[in-house]
Amino acid sequence: MLSCFLLLLMCGYSLAESSKPNIIFMLMDDMGWGDLGINGQPSKETPNLDNMAKEGTLFTDFYSANPLCSPSRAALLTGRLPIRNGFYTSNYHGHNGYTPQHIVGGIPDHEILVSELLSSAGYTNKLIGKWHLGQQEQYLPLKHGFHEWFGSPNCHFGPYDDKTTPNIPVYNNTEMVGRYYEEFAIESHKYLSNMTQYYIQEALDFIERMERNEKPFFLYWAPDATHSPVYSSPMFRGASRRGPYGDAVMELDYGVGVIIQKLKQLGLDKNTLVLFSSDNGAAMIGSAFENGSNGPFLCGKQTTFEGGIREPTIAWGPGFVQQGQVSHQVGSLMDWFATALDLASIAVPKDRIIDGVSLLPVLNGAAEFDRPIFHYRGNALFAVRFGLHKAHYWTWTNSWEEYNTGITFCRGEYLANVTTHEQVNRTLDPVVFQLGRDPGEKHPMKSSTSEYKDAVMTMNSIVEKHMETLKPGQPQFDWCDDSVMNWAPAGCEKLNKCLPIPKSNLQKCVWPH
Repeated sequence: MLSCFLLLLMCGYSLAESSKPNIIFMLMDDMGWGDLGINGQPSKETPNLDNMAKEGTLFTDFYSANPLCSPSRAALLTGRLPIRNGFYTSNYHGHNGYTPQHIVGGIPDHEILVSELLSSAGYTNKLIGKWHLGQQEQYLPLKHGFHEWFGSPNCHFGPYDDKTTPNIPVYNNTEMVGRYYEEFAIESHKYLSNMTQYYIQEALDFIERMERNEKPFFLYWAPDATHSPVYSSPMFRGASRRGPYGDAVMELDYGVGVIIQKLKQLGLDKNTLVLFSSDNGAAMIGSAFENGSNGPFLCGKQTTFEGGIREPTIAWGPGFVQQGQVSHQVGSLMDWFATALDLASIAVPKDRIIDGVSLLPVLNGAAEFDRPIFHYRGNALFAVRFGLHKAHYWTWTNSWEEYNTGITFCRGEYLANVTTHEQVNRTLDPVVFQLGRDPGEKHPMKSSTSEYKDAVMTMNSIVEKHMETLKPGQPQFDWCDDSVMNWAPAGCEKLNKCLPIPKSNLQKCVWPH
């Protein structure tokens, strides 16, 4: 009798566990709002993403939490602004920072990641692709709630000489299995690599395995093919009318399509929520040959203008998302944290401020609501959006020194007193745009109008309240040291790929913009 009872109990637990909704985050790298056909890209080369939007919800007013990769990704996984979780630098005022391989800092242990909370609730979690929250062992994903990982801790920059700088490792779980430009080839001069195909296959294998095991899962799929140097596999090279960047987008679109198709084939579609977006706007620093499109929006990556922070965003899941919905709900990548927890019936941590909010009701068709979105650049609050108004308290693109060498974050765009090459404090007279009639931030509102005065009064009140509760985290981007680079990651000895570790040369990190 007892054995029968235990069997029933175990079966009941297994059914409860397998009925938990699955969650997939698809985060692209430097993909712009204007890169999707559904958002008006003329080439119409994203049929799977466009169909995903038709079957789900397309968000038109969705933001990254930062105009640069690492802080944005840390905010996504913690639900907190980078100024709170420490992903910024205090070395300069208003300069961006990230996690190159000589960074000393990384995601702090006291930060609670969505992966850790889902793991505690019985989920099996896998990261596929770029981590970018610190390359030292204590910062890697399997130390922060993920059970599996295939990908790299840093960007795929290179190739390096393995003497002054090591090539970036690719990990399979806790150990490296090779390095970029070596075992994992990237022919940057030809814009070729098979990495996206590896990432697609890893996702399909993981989903199939979780279905067989009847385990709820969290998949964080973070390919980086659209980050310079852009790449695609031979089967997609030359396929796009847009050049190598377009090839990369087409391959990622293909990957999205086969992953969703796999969910349908396995009958997991009605119990899975898929969220697609990008970590920041498309880069404008190179040519259109290698960079994406931010559509009608001003400037790009590195800036807090709309082109640097407004993201192509889609939610899909027949069991949770209203089909064919176009939502103007103002959202943030930080909302994915709260939305995933809400879906999994997990309480949001109460011992800290969580900036993200659950958008689950909106996905189900509930009314949109107003909320402020704070746009930081490094340690400084540059802009705030509330409703259709956006106020810039600081303006800056990059320095004259950089600009005069050909580096620009606003390729082909100039707006007097807005796209400035010096940091200009506009706290006393913010530059305000009404994004409903001026989404491209081309026509600042006149300060003499009552609408401007009312908007500034509202924004100032919001900022004052925000600052009252702001407790900046310990900055993680202040210190760099060549000795912490990827010289000898775990597993290197099995491959005879360990490199000599140089002496420590701890120094303040240099962030030019």
